[in-house]
Amino acid sequence: MKKIHRLAAAALLALALPGAALAADYTVQPASTLGFTGSFQGASFDGSFKQWHAAISYDPAKLAASKFDVTVAMASVAVSDKDQQSALPGKDFFDVAQYPSAHFVTTGFRSVGGKVIADGQLTLRGVTKPVSLAVDFKPQGRNATLDVSTTLKRLDFNVGGGDYADTSVIGADVQVHAHLVLVGK
Repeated sequence: MKKIHRLAAAALLALALPGAALAADYTVQPASTLGFTGSFQGASFDGSFKQWHAAISYDPAKLAASKFDVTVAMASVAVSDKDQQSALPGKDFFDVAQYPSAHFVTTGFRSVGGKVIADGQLTLRGVTKPVSLAVDFKPQGRNATLDVSTTLKRLDFNVGGGDYADTSVIGADVQVHAHLVLVGK
């Protein structure tokens, strides 16, 4: 009888563990945004990407099972200044002809002082570097909003190098921010 109880307990545990390890999967809604803020000659400017895809699996109680996987179509960059708009997709900046997409995928999550940080790898212009995102997740029943942000050093990814490497003209730091409206699958 004890053996049957142990087998039943082991079977229940085996069935429960796979579900316990899974984070919630979400579909990103069209109202979501992916943007950035840079500076040119001391003035800040904002831009966004109009085409990108994000696979989001997240549960703040199950960070080890959570994952972000984001691919951005770099040619979809949009800024209000026409000179910047024509320059950013070009060879000196994003070089979309050779590097049509950027890709970020998480390698893990950690909690620091009550805040969640998503660590991952960003590949941009053929350069892959570690990047950490601040995560602000707000569940709303089965749905949620997810805000992430980070600061990138553009020259780390060869964006605007060569003639444009002077960081007194084009700022070294670029703030990246996303607001995702999520619906549970």
